[in-house]
Amino acid sequence: MGAFEGPRDWGRLLTAMLTPFHEDGSVNYDEAGRLAEWLVTDQANDGLVVSGTTGESPTLSEDEKLLLLKTTLEAVGNRAAVIFGAGTYDTRESIHLARKAERAGAHGIMLVNPYYSRPGQEGLIAHFTAVARETSLPVLLYNIQPRSAINLETSSLMRLIDTVPNIVAVKEASGNIAQISEVCGQAPEGFRVYSGDDLLTLPILSLGGHGVVSVAAHVLGKQIADMVAAFPSDPIRARSIHHRIAPAFRALFSAPSPTPVKYATSKYGFRCESVRLPLVELSEDQKRVVDAVLRTPVGSV
Repeated sequence: MGAFEGPRDWGRLLTAMLTPFHEDGSVNYDEAGRLAEWLVTDQANDGLVVSGTTGESPTLSEDEKLLLLKTTLEAVGNRAAVIFGAGTYDTRESIHLARKAERAGAHGIMLVNPYYSRPGQEGLIAHFTAVARETSLPVLLYNIQPRSAINLETSSLMRLIDTVPNIVAVKEASGNIAQISEVCGQAPEGFRVYSGDDLLTLPILSLGGHGVVSVAAHVLGKQIADMVAAFPSDPIRARSIHHRIAPAFRALFSAPSPTPVKYATSKYGFRCESVRLPLVELSEDQKRVVDAVLRTPVGSV
């Protein structure tokens, strides 16, 4: 992995970084910096997404989000891309956060479908356009129908690509492999499609996807990086790696995310198991599901 070199050089493996909390619920910024460093140096990540859903962004204040961004940028320097989750269900707030992130030095912003509002396709296009035009940063759209209750349709995405130059990538977590195939087939050269679902990364690569914004890469970064790197020249090896680590993917989403991956990452010495309500920590039975895969060798082949 080389140094981050430019606004579109985000790499192929990005982690949607979790947010460590103290036991009293306050953000543990020291631990966030330590985790960011570890993800880049020891888990082969090309970039980090801060204050996304995995970071429990709906429960973070503006000040907390921006201090997490500052902490992460200071921890990894120019060795990795740092993308800031600026998207909310409020266009004005999203614009405000995007401007703040640009001034803070973020390498890009991520904009999720406006959850709960469910604005429809024309509203989605208007929302993403309004935010993207208020920043010079490259924009990663985040299409996650299971959480946002709305799907960014392929035709809408193509309109955005055609009319908003700094919309340069999409994190596809719709779970709709037919739609993702359409996106990969219709997107212009240079537009990047990232898997937003660890278990679907290899299928999406086979359709022309560029990489993954991963949750599992907190603890499986090297293996996922190996799989992504192997695919173009040795798809059989990539498939073998996928099948080796697929049970771990399932375990890391066996309870509401990010609680399983926070527990798993805590087993590597990070003080990050705590979550904020309305999430609750794993039960002992749920922990055993994660423990079972952590005890099983999941190295690359």
